[in-house]
Amino acid sequence: MKFRWNKKYLYWGMTAFAVISASLLFYFIIFRMDILLGRAKKLTSILMPVICGAIIAYLLIPIVNFQERKIFHFLEEKKQFTLEKKHKKIIRYTSIFFALVFAFFIIYSLLAMIIPSILESIISIINDSPRYVQNIKHWLESILKDNPEWQTMVFDYLNRYSPKIETFLNVEVLPQIKQLLQSLTTGVFGTLVFIKNLLIGLIISIYLMADKEVFVTQSKMFVYALFDTEKANGIVRAFRFTHRTFGGFINGKIIDSIIIGILCYIGTSIIGTPYGLLVSVVVGVTNVIPFFGPYLGAIPSALIILMVNPMHCLYFLIFILLLQQFDGNILGPKILGNSTGLSSFMVIVAILLFGGLMGISGMIIGVPVWAVFMAGIKYFRNHELKKKSMPTDDTFYEDMAYINPETLQPVRLMETEHPKTSIKTKKEEEEEEEK
Repeated sequence: MKFRWNKKYLYWGMTAFAVISASLLFYFIIFRMDILLGRAKKLTSILMPVICGAIIAYLLIPIVNFQERKIFHFLEEKKQFTLEKKHKKIIRYTSIFFALVFAFFIIYSLLAMIIPSILESIISIINDSPRYVQNIKHWLESILKDNPEWQTMVFDYLNRYSPKIETFLNVEVLPQIKQLLQSLTTGVFGTLVFIKNLLIGLIISIYLMADKEVFVTQSKMFVYALFDTEKANGIVRAFRFTHRTFGGFINGKIIDSIIIGILCYIGTSIIGTPYGLLVSVVVGVTNVIPFFGPYLGAIPSALIILMVNPMHCLYFLIFILLLQQFDGNILGPKILGNSTGLSSFMVIVAILLFGGLMGISGMIIGVPVWAVFMAGIKYFRNHELKKKSMPTDDTFYEDMAYINPETLQPVRLMETEHPKTSIKTKKEEEEEEEK
């Protein structure tokens, strides 16, 4: 007897398998989270070279594309040269080479110029801390000279805790700084694991950049093979939106932070702020974090300057306030535009949520990830509204009390407060006509 395959059994089998898998996954998430996180960390450590390569390629692809556009335009438009496949391949690898050289040059220059000055500034701050404490005491004496009670209380706290702080800085922090400098030069960068991940990551990034169109094409083919055309189109649009959101935000934020760091160094040099390079690096690096970044960078920088010269601290705070206003209202919108489409409230939610889950890295990538998530929710909402033949425009639902189920028109709040002007149903109109 010939067996006849029924698709209904396959459907029910796949449904049962999906339900069981989802139940097991839910059980592990609730009761075995530590095991799940351990497996995830192990998998991440194994795939770290691939992750490093993908990150390097993603950051350098815009530089490669820029070079190719310029070279193609020059050869095809200016020189009237026909580019064949082998010529484009040569140009591709040449662009990748110069992109890698450019990235290494920028990183090496920044490390060579900044790290020695920063460490020298930190060590100087720790060594001169007793003098800074005396500066703060003299400054407080001039402010509190008319309030002897407050003066006595403040100086009592200073005399009590300043020796402990000085001991902590010299015994705990200073040796750690020296050890950190030694590890940066001979330890971390010399470990086999780091070198392995970096070298393999660089090789992987070259392959990814060289064949980026092939990977994108194969991914699209796989999506269209698994899903029907309408769903596949939606998935491709979603990935394109994700790429545009991430690429625009991350690259734009890096450029914005570099410019802010340079402007901060120029400004602090003009007003004579102590440790201008250290402060500028702190402000520029923390500026990568949206919303909270300027405050995270300005507060410790202001405390460092306060120990040296309180008046310079005031000048610095005024300058940082003006600089952040310039960044938030002029420079940032010019570079980033509306790359995320999130409101200020949603930006705060994203930073708090992902910062709590992933730390500093979560604060940096949380905004574009949350933007993609909210875009997915918005797409689902509009899709369901269209299925019910209802508009997706936000203005339709403003000042609305409810929707008339017969006419599908909104009843405004003012109309409910004044029933005489409210919309009448067909039944009410018929009753009035009969009367």
